[in-house]
Amino acid sequence: MAFEQQESLTEQPSGLRRKVWCRGCRRELTDRDARLRGWGRECDPDYKTRLPAHEVDQEPLPGM
Repeated sequence: MAFEQQESLTEQPSGLRRKVWCRGCRRELTDRDARLRGWGRECDPDYKTRLPAHEVDQEPLPGM
């Protein structure tokens, strides 16, 4: 008599991605980078430091 092994119920079915939740607000993350970090864009404490500096070439003020 052969026994068939039941599939594990804890494993994720192939083709589906695991749900990842934000560490701050507990919302589900959909953005790839946010999923890797574990933080949503609004909650990420390092988000502001990762933005490139926005520098604008500007004419000097007259009289200075």
